[in-house]
Amino acid sequence: MPEISRFFGIVIAMYYNDHEPPHFHARYAGRKALIAIETLNVLEGSLPARVLGLAVEWAALHRQDLLINWNRARRQDSLNAIEPLE
Repeated sequence: MPEISRFFGIVIAMYYNDHEPPHFHARYAGRKALIAIETLNVLEGSLPARVLGLAVEWAALHRQDLLINWNRARRQDSLNAIEPLE
């Protein structure tokens, strides 16, 4: 699973050929969640509230970059790193 960003202990990644809808994976301290890019809703899993808030804040800032990476992954292209939340 290619890592595309990392901040405050949160790892953001995407799988190649993953299922719809477009989403990313967020991992933190042994927990993980799949978060939809368009709605920023949790599709599966859970994270602590503060961690989820940071992941959603980051995703809202980088929604277009995430969609570009989603499309690149569908084509089996390498994914671009996305700036972390500061």
